[in-house]
Amino acid sequence: MKSPTDIRISNWSELQEMLFRDSWDGNLGRFRSPYVYRGLSDASYELKTSLMRIGGPYHELERHLLRNFRKYAHRNTVSGESLWNLLAIAQHHGLPTRLLDWTYSPYVALHFATANILKFDIDGVIWCLNYVKSNSFLPKGLHEIIREEGSNVFTPQMLELECNSLKKLEAMSDHRFVLFLEPPSMDERIVNQHALFSLMSNATLVMNRWLSDHPDLFYRIVIPAKLKWEIRDKLDQANITERVLFPGLDGLSSWLKRQYSPNPFPEDLKTI
Repeated sequence: MKSPTDIRISNWSELQEMLFRDSWDGNLGRFRSPYVYRGLSDASYELKTSLMRIGGPYHELERHLLRNFRKYAHRNTVSGESLWNLLAIAQHHGLPTRLLDWTYSPYVALHFATANILKFDIDGVIWCLNYVKSNSFLPKGLHEIIREEGSNVFTPQMLELECNSLKKLEAMSDHRFVLFLEPPSMDERIVNQHALFSLMSNATLVMNRWLSDHPDLFYRIVIPAKLKWEIRDKLDQANITERVLFPGLDGLSSWLKRQYSPNPFPEDLKTI
């Protein structure tokens, strides 16, 4: 997917410049980036949700998935909690939802773009999205909550004040929009990944297709396949690994498996 917003880097130094682009905030006198990041191992992948990927009439299945998740997971969730909190928990545990995972950390996104060594022969990508600027597309009621709270993202409790159902969300505006939702700190994985979710106003709306109409909101850093091993090794040295991002034996095993896997393309590194 070639786009005028694509920036193809050629070395590690260029990558650092692009990851932290526009991070200086003159009002604060601090480096505070307005961007969130999503890393993908294949630059051709669209920003499709796990709900979309199950296929069929997925938008009709959404309410059934959530209803049954709430019913069968009641012992592991808080009674009476909001839909948005439930949705975040469901996404975190692998239920197909309309949420997409993002991170405030460019290095966490870079990890996900380079974690799969079976994809090291194709280009990866980091999506960089200005979540602060994206709030200008919110309906009035939601925008007012953000403004009054002095925040740039929603918590489940904030979103509940204006909208307590997916049906209400889709009926709130005659234009399409995205909002960002910070999940509760359910476990170390959420905390260590510096995670948040995006939520489109319509379950059938593919986020990158909406973004194509708003090119001022994002840019993409394309990572050439030949740079992936260098990036991966430097991230490992910086301790950005599965062992840290997925605490527990599963994350440890994934890290060790990759750490001791041979490079199937060693000759490619000689050209860097």
